[in-house]
Parts: sequence; structure tokens; C-alpha cells
Amino acid sequence: MVEIEKIEEQIGEVLGLEIAAQKAVEELSSKGLLDKRGLKGKLQAMKSEAAGHQKKIEKLMQRISESEGLNQDSIRQHAEEASQKATQMMQTYLGEDPDTLDALEFLCLAEGGEVTHYEVLSEVAKELKEKN
Repeated sequence: MVEIEKIEEQIGEVLGLEIAAQKAVEELSSKGLLDKRGLKGKLQAMKSEAAGHQKKIEKLMQRISESEGLNQDSIRQHAEEASQKATQMMQTYLGEDPDTLDALEFLCLAEGGEVTHYEVLSEVAKELKEKN
């Protein structure tokens, strides 16, 4: 039997991390931390990719909430919590006087966490009818 609550939590966390990625690029760009070494364009592409993933997840969430009985409000709550946690982690990691390397290191760590969350979601959702 599929654990609906666990799937809602994992979808929410993946969605929240996509939202947090966009916010992180914006915040780090606004601080001028991504302007060096031609990073700005690459990281803007990362932000656009995260926005695209967010839209795909939201469409998928609507589809599977009907077919699998998932609660969209629960998913959105988990997304908000994940986004807030990621923002807090970024602030803690970067500290008071971050530099470009600190910003890049954080983004690399965050990307790794995002990939891990997708893998966990893939595992917990194996029994769903909707394979996307």
C-alpha cells in the first residue's frame, strides 16, 4: 500500500526546493555574488530550469491529486516548509560576509540535496498509477 502522506511530503519537499533554488539565485545575484567569472548567465539558466521544474511539478500535483487522492494543501504546506528551511540553511551557511566561492559551494550542496530528494520521491512513489 502506498503511503499517501509520505508521497505528499516528498512531492512538497521537491517543489519547495525548486522554489528555494529560484530565491537563492535571486538573493545571491542581488548581493553581487554571482557576477564574477561569467556565472550570472549560467545561474540565471539554473533559475529558469528550476521555474520550469516547479511548473511541471505543480501540473503533476494537480493530476495525481485527482487520480491518487493526494491532498494539494498538504503538498503546498510541505513545499513552504522545505523552502523556508533551505533559505535558513543558506543564511547560516553564508554567514555575514559571504563571497562568490561561499555562494557557489552552497548552490552545489543545495543541488545535491535536490537530486537526493528526487531519488527519494521516485522510490516512495513506485506504487502509484501515475508514473511521471
